[in-house]
Amino acid sequence: MSAVFPVVELLQGGLVVSCQAPPDSPLFDSEVIAAIAQASVLRGAIGVRIDTPTHIQAVRQRIEAPIIGLWKQQLPGYEVYITPQFLQAEAIAVAGADIIAIDATQRDRPNGETVSSLIEQIHTRLRKPVMADIDTLEAAIAAAEAGADLVGTTLYGYTAATQSASPPGFDLLSLLVSQLSVPVLCEGGIASAAMAVKALELGAYSVVVGTAITGIDLQVQTYAQAIAQVQPTQL
Repeated sequence: MSAVFPVVELLQGGLVVSCQAPPDSPLFDSEVIAAIAQASVLRGAIGVRIDTPTHIQAVRQRIEAPIIGLWKQQLPGYEVYITPQFLQAEAIAVAGADIIAIDATQRDRPNGETVSSLIEQIHTRLRKPVMADIDTLEAAIAAAEAGADLVGTTLYGYTAATQSASPPGFDLLSLLVSQLSVPVLCEGGIASAAMAVKALELGAYSVVVGTAITGIDLQVQTYAQAIAQVQPTQL
């Protein structure tokens, strides 16, 4: 698919920064996210991963680097939430996303839609490549067979099927690299530059890092909670 979608080749061997924030955070603002994305690209990121059409549109106005777009939507009765339907895919494509990220796990989907049908619609109607966010080898193989242009370890450790696992999924990454013909992105749990390098050494096409770089809310909370457990020195 890289011959059809040259943007995929721009990601090879580099760092993609996921610039997101919780909806209840002051950072969940389109101009703030756009500034973070621009700073990331200026400092060496080859692409960014952005949630919601509004944020994607703001980021597109500031950078020319590839945008992996997604739209998290919680649908009643379903666990899939990363661009679960075509209508979300269409909205983020219109907003300026170059690559559409979708939940490609083997969980139930609304309206009887399948991963295969969603990928086909994105290819034929939007003319955009698809990044399949998966949790298991089986889901990855199925997504690749369905036409996904990229596969990411994004949901490893975040689904019922992988709840006993903790990202990064280096073992899963190795399996994907050895068994798939499409590029594999390592995403989730990359907490240091050394871990990012290891992912590339294991064969990752590129590395996506979010919380460790842009997750101010979670990072501060983690530090604060740890420090709160320390008893003050008795003078």
